[in-house]
Amino acid sequence: MFGDSLSAAYGLRQQDGWVALLQQRLQQQRVDYNVVNASISGETTSGGAARIAAALASQKPAIVILELGANDGLRGLPLKQMADNLTAMIKASQKAGAKVLLIGMRMPPNYGAKYTDDYARVFSDLAARFKCAFAPFLLEAIAAKREYTQDDNLHPTAAAQPLILETVWKGLRPLVGKR
Repeated sequence: MFGDSLSAAYGLRQQDGWVALLQQRLQQQRVDYNVVNASISGETTSGGAARIAAALASQKPAIVILELGANDGLRGLPLKQMADNLTAMIKASQKAGAKVLLIGMRMPPNYGAKYTDDYARVFSDLAARFKCAFAPFLLEAIAAKREYTQDDNLHPTAAAQPLILETVWKGLRPLVGKR
């Protein structure tokens, strides 16, 4: 798991985050994978691109779940830069023999229709281009539902984590049966 605060269980106990819940699900279903959460709160695609090679070398993953880009978008960083960084991470993961699940994000409407549409399209275009498994929007089940957001109005609550897991599971399930 290679992501940002949304996957690092920001503001929560680690065992309450969706990544820990994913490990539990895999164990319950007797699917033999060990989930390593290499997510860092505040991470951008630039930071992820800089550290992906070391993570791949040390962990040798069969599957890489790539959830980065939210912080790029919130900071209004150039979309080409985000796409280039995601491309580098996808290519590195695939070259290392890992299947990739790319998880998309969306920006709030106050960023403007053009930016928000172009931003979301980066993820879908990359998934199609590199034939990655794809979950279009990590927060799909909880978006605009204030009761699932911490007081910072950005990070999901513990109650939201099982719903996020279901969104991720839709994209991941086809991959876990393929080694």
